[in-house]
Amino acid sequence: MDSEIKEEVPVHEEFILCCGVETQVLKCGPWTNLFNEPRANRPKLLIFIITGNPGFSAFYVPFAKALYSSINRRFPVWVISHAGHVLVPKGKKILITSDDSNAPEINDIYGLQGQVEHKLAFLRTHVPKEIKLVVIGHSVGCYISLEILKLAPELPIIRSFLLFPTIERIAESPNGRIATPLLCWFRYALYVFAYLLLKPWPEKIKSFVIRTGLRMMNLQSEFSVLNILEPFCLANAAYLGGQEMMKVVKRDNETIKAYLPKLTFYYGTIDAWCPMEYYEDIKKDFPEGDFRLCEKKIPHAFILHFPQEMADMVADWLKDDLSKI
Repeated sequence: MDSEIKEEVPVHEEFILCCGVETQVLKCGPWTNLFNEPRANRPKLLIFIITGNPGFSAFYVPFAKALYSSINRRFPVWVISHAGHVLVPKGKKILITSDDSNAPEINDIYGLQGQVEHKLAFLRTHVPKEIKLVVIGHSVGCYISLEILKLAPELPIIRSFLLFPTIERIAESPNGRIATPLLCWFRYALYVFAYLLLKPWPEKIKSFVIRTGLRMMNLQSEFSVLNILEPFCLANAAYLGGQEMMKVVKRDNETIKAYLPKLTFYYGTIDAWCPMEYYEDIKKDFPEGDFRLCEKKIPHAFILHFPQEMADMVADWLKDDLSKI
């Protein structure tokens, strides 16, 4: 997609309190508050993206915009940050609704189960019940997507796409074997290092370092990604990562079996978080399921350099469903 088309896609940035925690929501399309829309004008479907870890939603904007364009801008595409992975920039307002202020606080909201409850609370308070949902999970967002299906069967989820799904044996994967000791055993050392090194940096220096890094990686971001260098956000990402290593062990076959017709899994061939062995195992256990293997050597972090390719594939998989709405 060329830059002119990208610039035409409207993206609205909001910072809200969800379960008492600052949360960033990026919304593609003209719909910014679904409850304020007259019922006749409300979209009939919302595409909801749950990020991997770290949950820096700004990096998912190119994918969300490409997907929004690929479905002919018929339905909104929203991306939500993980709890604790974003701090509201100076000068930005936090939108607070009565539902948010009345929402119960979640124990261990920065942990794995807390992140599931955080997404559930958002869907229950910010999306009208009659709007159908397509949930797209990436990496650990796939685990969260399956948990949402299990815990909230009342939500009108018609499809769920699990992209590069880390839903089992993460610690046994090639990257997991490296990450586990760092995130589980030396996590506090990482915290101290991050706070001592990054906390004193002025915002200008952080911005310069991030701009330089993005330029070296041939990346752009139209929204602030300063949270990459915020010790608070990095500590929460590391904490979540440690819980992933310890808790995402056994695949939830019961939930997969119950919702198999709604699920599409997309596995990579060069994914060190989710090796091909996992694809072969799950396909053997569920021969009737929709399991797809990447033929384009797209990496686990597809959002950085392959957002258009993934958006085109997801839009194609959604054609039949969207034709019925």
